Amino acid sequence: MAFKEALLAEFDHEIGSTRRLLERVPDAHLGWKPHEKSYSLGDLSAHIANLTTWMNRILDSTDLDLATVADARPTSPASRDEVLQRLDANAKSARATLADQTDASLVAAWTLKNGGREMFTMPRASVLRSFVFNHLIHHRGQLTVYLRLQNVPLPSLYGPTADEP
Repeated sequence: MAFKEALLAEFDHEIGSTRRLLERVPDAHLGWKPHEKSYSLGDLSAHIANLTTWMNRILDSTDLDLATVADARPTSPASRDEVLQRLDANAKSARATLADQTDASLVAAWTLKNGGREMFTMPRASVLRSFVFNHLIHHRGQLTVYLRLQNVPLPSLYGPTADEP
């Protein structure tokens, strides 16, 4: 089995869990924040929906200098449906790019820089797991707290929740 097959299975599982959670985001509370320094519920949801766009950047290059990247934060969504459309489109594109990879391309080195200074170099697959998959899971965890604070029932992600045994 090609290494990408394992990554694709993990990607599909995490995107499915992410979509189930984003489906619960209430339109009426997109502007709500748990703290003044926090993302709004809508902005956090949009960030989550946008994270898979990093896969194409990672898989289509050997490095990225953050100093050369324009602010890529997504605009605040007008609705949950807009967030879901973004997630679906971004995940479809990212999955297609991943499906085109070879084992050699996935173990090739990829470097993150900032102003020409190297921050790290790792195999592309490791960057995908940390910068995309783990990053997605981290923010999805934040979103579960936001939703719980809004009394939104949480879906099962890795097992039962208090709302879905």
